[in-house]
Amino acid sequence: MSDDAAPWLIVGLGNPGAEYAGNRHNIGFMVVDLLAERMRGKFKAHKARAQVVEGRMGPPGPANRRVVLAKPMSFMNLSGGPVTALRDFYKVPVDRIVAVHDELDIDYPTLRLKLGGGDNGHNGLKSMTKSMGPEYHRVRCGIGRPPGRMQVADFVLKDFSSTERKELDWFVDRAADSVECLIAEGLERAQSSYNS
Repeated sequence: MSDDAAPWLIVGLGNPGAEYAGNRHNIGFMVVDLLAERMRGKFKAHKARAQVVEGRMGPPGPANRRVVLAKPMSFMNLSGGPVTALRDFYKVPVDRIVAVHDELDIDYPTLRLKLGGGDNGHNGLKSMTKSMGPEYHRVRCGIGRPPGRMQVADFVLKDFSSTERKELDWFVDRAADSVECLIAEGLERAQSSYNS
């Protein structure tokens, strides 16, 4: 079981660089950016090849938790290296790690939270699981499947469509709320409130 003094590590998965910022694959970055804003924190470079914000999350009292928000600065398929280095640096138990990521098998804009499981072909999760096993939390942000014959890689590396962008702020906001709920109130509560 987790040591109560240990922080939570919330990892937004994405690709670094301005050209990827609006991509479907970068929704994890968008969610942790919003969480950092809510915590009034600024991302700083960390030696683990990541940008991090350290702070507290949740209501005052026992549900107020120490958290580290992180954006790995490796590319998506190498996320496991920076995440493992951060885990070791901050001494975070694996069950206090939350990966926020895009999910093809869930319709846009739907959320699903879970603990453990496979990677569904997601290269960021594959890399994390290879580095530290699968027993971390996931906040899965549904982006749906590519239309027609579009390749998955092309689809995830494209920006959200103009139609999708109408709901994107709401979706990112809801995903950030679900992370806060997970950390303050636990997985079951977060699932019953946010798994649509």
